Amino acid sequence: MLSLIGLALLGTDAMAAENTAFEPIIIAEQGSFAVGGTVLQQGEASLHGDHLYAFYQKPVDARKYPLVFWHGADQTAKTWETTPDGREGFQTLFLRWGYSVYLLDQPRRGRAGRSTVEMKIEPYLNDAMWFDIFRVGTWPNYFDGVQFSKDPAVLDQYLRSISPNTGPFDRDVAVAGVSALLDKIGPSILVTHSQSGGLGWMEALKNSNVRAIVSYEPGEGYIFPEGEAPEPMPASDGMLFPKTTAMEEFLKFTTIPIVMYYGDNIPSQPLSNPGHDTWRVRFEMAKIWANTVNKHGGDAIVVHLPDLGIRGNTHFPFSDLNNLKIADLMKQFLTEKSLD
Repeated sequence: MLSLIGLALLGTDAMAAENTAFEPIIIAEQGSFAVGGTVLQQGEASLHGDHLYAFYQKPVDARKYPLVFWHGADQTAKTWETTPDGREGFQTLFLRWGYSVYLLDQPRRGRAGRSTVEMKIEPYLNDAMWFDIFRVGTWPNYFDGVQFSKDPAVLDQYLRSISPNTGPFDRDVAVAGVSALLDKIGPSILVTHSQSGGLGWMEALKNSNVRAIVSYEPGEGYIFPEGEAPEPMPASDGMLFPKTTAMEEFLKFTTIPIVMYYGDNIPSQPLSNPGHDTWRVRFEMAKIWANTVNKHGGDAIVVHLPDLGIRGNTHFPFSDLNNLKIADLMKQFLTEKSLD
């Protein structure tokens, strides 16, 4: 079998072929559970809700820290499972590399869908909006060189992974659910995406069991020390506002290694397309935030994949056609930071 680093240098067809020829995985333990949440009580009647759902797998001789995979907005644990074009996702790739993996559905989403607060769920004809925000292209046209299959069946799978909130989105409820998970399983590496990027920063301030954060295209919620926040950044979809906290709290970010990965086709100048322009300002604020963390003695890295010669990645680099190469970058980071 070719080494995984060697595979990362091959073309997509070769990677896909090798990805189907992996040997069986020996799993020592797997299961699922709910954790956290609240109970509403009226007399003898009750409702259990706002909990988190977790599915986990542990390989034989698992590495020191488990990976906790947290999905983004309108997504579930499916984010990290089989890719839309049918290849192994990060769940399986990292299990093969000896990591225990925990995939979660955050409170009021997917298999953790029982909310204690009502909300009307309405159908919206918004596939085009997500296509643009996910930077696959400009609906219905794909970007040139995009690391996404143009097979209509793949796009069908991609769009069917979108899942609504079943109750009002509440950052504190989501963070409390993940904190309950970390309290149960202990020190872990938090892997976030998009909306959960901002929630992950909150989690790092709340729970000391976060030993590192790997974040794919974090979208909001950057927390600066009071007096050091940048000005809000305007984009065609609105303003991006930073958050602040006391310096004592902010310094918790400096105690863990952090890496953020951003893909391709992020504009450098303002655009009228809100789905694309929103990533211009979010990427810029990520760099300012990392510099602020490092200025105070931290270890935060922003990786722009095109700067490494890795081009065509969408908002979901971990499920793109070159996801094996993207996984190898994360594995190298974990090794360099002695987290494996």
